[in-house]
Amino acid sequence: MPSDAPSDVPTITRRPDHAAVSPDPQPAYASHRKIHPKAVRGRYRRVKSILGTVLLALFAILPWLRWDRGPGMPDQAVLFDLDGQRFYIFALQLWPQHVYYVTGVMIIAAIGLFLATALGGRVWCGFTCPQTVWTDLFVWVERRVEGDRGDRIRLDKHPWTAAWLAKKTVKHAAWLAISAVTGFLGIAYLTDAPSLALDLLRFDASALAAGSVLFIAACTYAMAGFMREQMCFYVCPWPRIQAAMLDEDSVVVTYQDWRGEGRAPLRKNEGWDTRAHKGFGDCIDCGQCVHVCPTGIDIRNGIQMECIGCGLCVDACNDVMVRIGLPGDLIRFDTLTAQAAKATGTVAPRYRLIRPRTIVYGLMLVVVGGVMAIALAMKSSNDISVLRDRAPLFVTLNDGRIQNAYTIKISNMSLVERHYRLTLSGLPQASLSLSNDGTETGELSLSARANAVETYRIQVRVPQAALSAPSTPLTVTLTPDDGSGQPARHESVFLAP
Repeated sequence: MPSDAPSDVPTITRRPDHAAVSPDPQPAYASHRKIHPKAVRGRYRRVKSILGTVLLALFAILPWLRWDRGPGMPDQAVLFDLDGQRFYIFALQLWPQHVYYVTGVMIIAAIGLFLATALGGRVWCGFTCPQTVWTDLFVWVERRVEGDRGDRIRLDKHPWTAAWLAKKTVKHAAWLAISAVTGFLGIAYLTDAPSLALDLLRFDASALAAGSVLFIAACTYAMAGFMREQMCFYVCPWPRIQAAMLDEDSVVVTYQDWRGEGRAPLRKNEGWDTRAHKGFGDCIDCGQCVHVCPTGIDIRNGIQMECIGCGLCVDACNDVMVRIGLPGDLIRFDTLTAQAAKATGTVAPRYRLIRPRTIVYGLMLVVVGGVMAIALAMKSSNDISVLRDRAPLFVTLNDGRIQNAYTIKISNMSLVERHYRLTLSGLPQASLSLSNDGTETGELSLSARANAVETYRIQVRVPQAALSAPSTPLTVTLTPDDGSGQPARHESVFLAP
């Protein structure tokens, strides 16, 4: 049967649903966009530069400072001797028994960071974080070699030439030199710095030392030279934690949108009355706040996780405002409470330094700091550990007495040799003797070298009639003969049939 449709009308064939053409799927992750921070001058740039210089200088100088601790002792002022299991920080000496001090310092650092964030936002990230300090240094080198933001962008897009290769070579050579020095200084805190320097220069350093220096150098080169803001975005957990630390009264970098919007470029011969009539604000959409940002964000979009609170956008915006004759601080450090008040035309409230969370953080700092100070003031320079022999648990002597053997370790944390008296309590009619000396006595005279651990093996003998239970608690007391330092005590048990 002939079709009624005209022959010149094309036949449309409908595809099955599963074969329908769909747009290309969007990638799950955005590709990395290289950020070229622009140089800027201003108050916060000066603060960052001064703090960065001071912190880098302290990091470089501390391993070379000397501190006289007496003969046979290391004279490096700050030394974390992992091999000798000692931490030396000027006059303070910490042993493995003092690990709780390290824990206390970490707790104080965490609470201090919480308090600083509640008061001033991410001031740690923007001004004193090692990632920020070293990245600033690397960017400064990059700017000195390749030029400012526009020059660096053009250089990255430029094809390879002799001039391109020379600039890239000089920049990376400087980065590698800084990374090598950083790697050396990082290990210099763990061993004698002058000796390590000589060993490295003579290619006589151990494989562990050389490998550790290279590892730290490689991490510095990668993180400060290439990863930069990605460390803040994807590696550091603090941007995600800070939201719980901030409140409406925390000082953060803010954009006064009530004053700046709507934003539009400033055209020649355009008066501010004309702009205001068109509904435009003070923001001329120059993009300088974005160009100087080390993480490449636009602060005009509000508080963001990526903002490190460095204030460089404040400096850039203020510079633009001065040049176009407008009041500064369109971008400024302020609280959200104050910004909300200013947006409605009301008087901004005074900054609330004292509020519940700052009180809690402050009290926690005072308590933990006080406990640490008291513990340091009462820190004993003597310590004893007692390990009872387990094979056999006890021995019955020919005269009917029961003998237990113990290994005693005396830690003399002072810088002089000391003599001690070792006594027992809680065990009546007990007699003591050294394993290499059969002489029995009620107390033992022992000694320990300066800054050393001495080990002794002793036997404790008790008449069986004096024991009322298979296990009797006892206290071993170590008392310095010269009365210096607090006596050290250790609890143990005496076993019998």
